[in-house]
Amino acid sequence: MDIDLARTFLEVVSSGSFVAAAERLNLTQTAVSARIRGLEEQLGRRLFVRNKAGARLTPAGVRFQRDALTLVQVWERARQRVALPPGHANAVSVGAEMSLWNPLMTNWLVWMHEQFPETALRAEIDVQSRLLDRIQNGTLDLAVIYNPPPQTDLAVELLTEEKLVLVTTERGALPNPATYVHVDWGRAFSASLQTAFPALANAPVSVSLGPLALSYLLATGGSGYFRLSAVRQYLNEHRLFRVIRAPEFSYSVHAVYSTRSEADLIDRARAGLRACLSIKQDSQRTA
Repeated sequence: MDIDLARTFLEVVSSGSFVAAAERLNLTQTAVSARIRGLEEQLGRRLFVRNKAGARLTPAGVRFQRDALTLVQVWERARQRVALPPGHANAVSVGAEMSLWNPLMTNWLVWMHEQFPETALRAEIDVQSRLLDRIQNGTLDLAVIYNPPPQTDLAVELLTEEKLVLVTTERGALPNPATYVHVDWGRAFSASLQTAFPALANAPVSVSLGPLALSYLLATGGSGYFRLSAVRQYLNEHRLFRVIRAPEFSYSVHAVYSTRSEADLIDRARAGLRACLSIKQDSQRTA
């Protein structure tokens, strides 16, 4: 079977419609429909029921989903094995959200290179949704992300607890709705913020990326919620100040991976991440 048929099937399942799958695969809707039709002909079963709301799996489609995942992941692993550079026995690929590349991913690459020089490494930075999709389709072995949504077919491991803290550029100042910078830390955070500070719900500046929001805040002044590890240096330098008695919110870092991946390689990657986080935490305690 053409592996692209299985990939297309999984993309329709993930996106919920042929139209959305076509956009994500950079194909026409006609091409996606043709691939699914060809797959259904090969299997002798209808896989989707299409309606105005999108596409839902038939019972046969539900049964095929796990096999499709296995097919794609086995193919990706085989492709990576064949393409290994000289002197390397295996390969591992890890993705991370933008806010986690420095220093965690940088330190992880160095640690893996020193501990397992025979392992080829690939590190990628992307948004959470695409990282999870790539774990599903086998093009990534492991992803490091914040607060992943509930996963039924992936392993999720807590790596470390982060805190979101409210900081301001003026000592002793309370958050002013006119100068509050809202960072999109996810739905759970937004709901908690609405409860704690209703006046901050409609901030004049909203940013989806924490480092960008922090740079803006330092340049213009005001307040905002940021990861404690990201603002610790500025707190020590008295460029930022904690807002007294402001609630803190959990923003945990997790490793997400498929249980179908090679256990030995996943264990190495996880060990490296834990080691790098342990070194980071030890340095913060002694700073």
